[in-house]
Amino acid sequence: MRHYHSYDELIRNNARWAVEKTRKDHKYFEMLSEYQAPPFLYIGCSDSRVPIDTLTQTEPGELFIHRNIANQVILTDINLLSAVEYAIEVLQVRHIVVCGHYECGGIAGAYHNNLRGLKENWTSRIKDLSRIHREELDSLPDEKARLDRLTELNVVDQVQNLFKISEIERLIEAGLQGGYYPRLHGWVLDLRSGLIKDLELPLQHWKANGVVPSNYQEY
Repeated sequence: MRHYHSYDELIRNNARWAVEKTRKDHKYFEMLSEYQAPPFLYIGCSDSRVPIDTLTQTEPGELFIHRNIANQVILTDINLLSAVEYAIEVLQVRHIVVCGHYECGGIAGAYHNNLRGLKENWTSRIKDLSRIHREELDSLPDEKARLDRLTELNVVDQVQNLFKISEIERLIEAGLQGGYYPRLHGWVLDLRSGLIKDLELPLQHWKANGVVPSNYQEY
């Protein structure tokens, strides 16, 4: 049976961690406190089983993180837009990653239409995706496969929304003339294996439809 930490244990664990970090490098926290220059903006799900720093073996200062239920990129969400603006204008991140995960409660709840209140409103786009891709989803062998595929479709849809954010559009257009612009990626974490799936984005389709500039390069 899994052990869950008590509140007091969290504080004690933090103290032990700080002591261990200082023992290995007495300037660790001095350097950490001076500035941050992460190369990645990570937009992920709030799910407690997705500690992205642990899964990617990254240290504090390497990821700028924004999380919400089912990793939504909603173009009216001031919280997300502020995080994106700060990441690209102040931190000048080199990559922006939208990361979903299989066995996502937000995906399942939207698919089964059993979320209510603000949760239902927040995941309304996932319900739309379920309807738009109904034929593809229904062709899959079982519900697990359908939910997995809907998770992937959701990530791709949210990456597409990133391309519609005005600050990102501006940076890409300027960057194509020789300047800086961030590269956008879609991931899905498989909680059953611990592995990240780097999704292939339909960039050519998006370029043909004017969502992405024709000479945008993924890497």
